[in-house]
Amino acid sequence: MVAWFQALMPKQGRFFEQFEAHAATLVAGANALQRLFAGNSDIPALIAEIVDREHEADDITRDVLQDVRRVFVTPFDRSAITDLIGVMDDSIDQMNQTAKTIELYGVTTFEPEMRAMVEITVECAKVTEEAIPLLRSLGNNDVRLHALTARLVELEGKADDYHAAGLRALFVANRDKPMDFMVGRELYSHLERIVDRFEDIANEIQGLVIDHA
Repeated sequence: MVAWFQALMPKQGRFFEQFEAHAATLVAGANALQRLFAGNSDIPALIAEIVDREHEADDITRDVLQDVRRVFVTPFDRSAITDLIGVMDDSIDQMNQTAKTIELYGVTTFEPEMRAMVEITVECAKVTEEAIPLLRSLGNNDVRLHALTARLVELEGKADDYHAAGLRALFVANRDKPMDFMVGRELYSHLERIVDRFEDIANEIQGLVIDHA
């Protein structure tokens, strides 16, 4: 009975292709976010683009979670697969939340520290996009993966510095405009969470390297 049931299950999943497709949505979303924070483009169109990329990422995540339940043989532990796609999806979810906050409050100008954090987001997405295909051969790519994950952690530290400096400047500039301060603080919070999730991606990848390389 067990053998018959296993014969009906797909033997292999599309996990590597799905991870790589999701990483591409991170890069596309981050690039759109960068154009949005430049403040000189069509803000509604860029918000819509970020929302579209987030929806694409959700579809990929849903497929991964379905395949984890359906596929008989997985390249990594099932929990590792769901944890990695989960933190990847959390990152683009926060990009979407950032865009939605801008839309909600009608924000059209952005602080230099915000733009710096978005630039870090773009680099984090590109580093992730480089790292994900290397998961196909952990043993051959462990050194490069260590370097890439270390870079993600380093970038998260830089983002923390910009976050702290930006909040200080925002408070000083808006002592008599509490609503402007609250909106700015919310944007900084979302930007920080985006980069934090990339650090989580680094940690998940490092765990895979340790377990499988």
